[in-house]
Amino acid sequence: MYLIPKKACIFVPSLDLLNQNNVRLKETSQILSSLPYWNAGTNHLLFNFLPGSVPEYNAVLEVNLNRAMIAGAGFSTWTYRKTHDISIPVFSLLGHNFDLEICKEGPRQYLATAAQNNIHFEYRNELEDLAEEHPELLVLNQVLQESTFCLIIRGARLGQTALSDAMKAGCIPVIVADGYVLPFADHIDWQRASIIVFEENLADLIHILKSVSDERISEMRSQVCFLWEKYFSSVSLITKAVLDVLNSRIFPHHALTYEDWNNPPDEAGASSLLFLPTIAPKPQGFTAVILTYDRLESLFQVILKVVQAPSLAKVLVVWNNQVKAPPPASIWPKINKPLKVVQTKENRLSNRFYPYDEIETEAVLAIDDDIVMLTADELEFAYEVWREFPDRIVGFPSRVHLYDNTTKKWKYESEWTNEISMVLTGAAFFITNFTVICILIQCQEILKNGLMTI
Repeated sequence: MYLIPKKACIFVPSLDLLNQNNVRLKETSQILSSLPYWNAGTNHLLFNFLPGSVPEYNAVLEVNLNRAMIAGAGFSTWTYRKTHDISIPVFSLLGHNFDLEICKEGPRQYLATAAQNNIHFEYRNELEDLAEEHPELLVLNQVLQESTFCLIIRGARLGQTALSDAMKAGCIPVIVADGYVLPFADHIDWQRASIIVFEENLADLIHILKSVSDERISEMRSQVCFLWEKYFSSVSLITKAVLDVLNSRIFPHHALTYEDWNNPPDEAGASSLLFLPTIAPKPQGFTAVILTYDRLESLFQVILKVVQAPSLAKVLVVWNNQVKAPPPASIWPKINKPLKVVQTKENRLSNRFYPYDEIETEAVLAIDDDIVMLTADELEFAYEVWREFPDRIVGFPSRVHLYDNTTKKWKYESEWTNEISMVLTGAAFFITNFTVICILIQCQEILKNGLMTI
């Protein structure tokens, strides 16, 4: 069966770019640019475990990438292009013969082990001083399975096999590398499987590690072993995880959930037919939640505007007037989409964020009853942008928040500037996620209590 390139979603060039030490950069760049479907790297995915070379050890593969995506193992927060690149682990050849029993064993002989051979000299000197004072800290290049914690300290490269080696040994990684983008950090909750220590706090290492309870250590060790087995123990598993990340970015409505990424099968129930989900996936499209009091003329105009957007699934009017009842059904606009009216018990701006049962979509458009200037095309465009960034608020009224040194209070301004730090929810898309809702309600409470001035 022949593949038709014009129907391909992602191109992976058949070039060995895994280790930059083995790559002739100029010739490789020329080969990439000559590929028939290269198109400045658009929709191309390049895998690279070891970027850079002596003496700089650049954090990104040093070929002419243009717009190509990189699945790389050395990203820092300065080089990582969020929603574009994918941070992966450096594959370790020690990854075979994994012994699951190491995750079930009891206390270990050493509290922490530093097993790298490329630690920067200033950190090595500090570690040796700590080891002299604390015999439970072992500075060696072996015995990982004898240690509870394993240090992953900044070396010549940010990404190193030390992380994979530690996880393979069931050793809880202690990351001491400011700015290092951990593998699959956009999806894996590393707080459940590692300790993050700022480089400047290395002297406090022993105090930090001794404060971790035995119960927490057991949970973290189990999580380390789960992550190792599921994502890091082979190149094929690393590749599959990369494709899962890409799938979540291209088709966010089919993306794996937090639980899918971070919960073992017995917790998530993903691998057993006995634990199939009992709730159907939320239908696509968005629900327009219109907050109103009694401005019927502009309210009806807004309804007639939003109903023209092709992706609209339902209109939900939140009637915020407790004294006056909503108008009868006979005078509401006749539209070809479902329209529901909910009367609130209290006049609150935060009522627009309540997770009403009538909302059956993942996307919500919160819009005020006087926003009559937006067109259907603009609303549809905003919805498509939100689908690419479902974890963010995507909207139209932008603001910048500033600290006023005179009043000693925060404020935000609506002046047209090049700086934007806020999106108001008078016309904005967000996900029907209770955590997001709580954050938004908290912001409303802050405004109400005068901690910010408008």
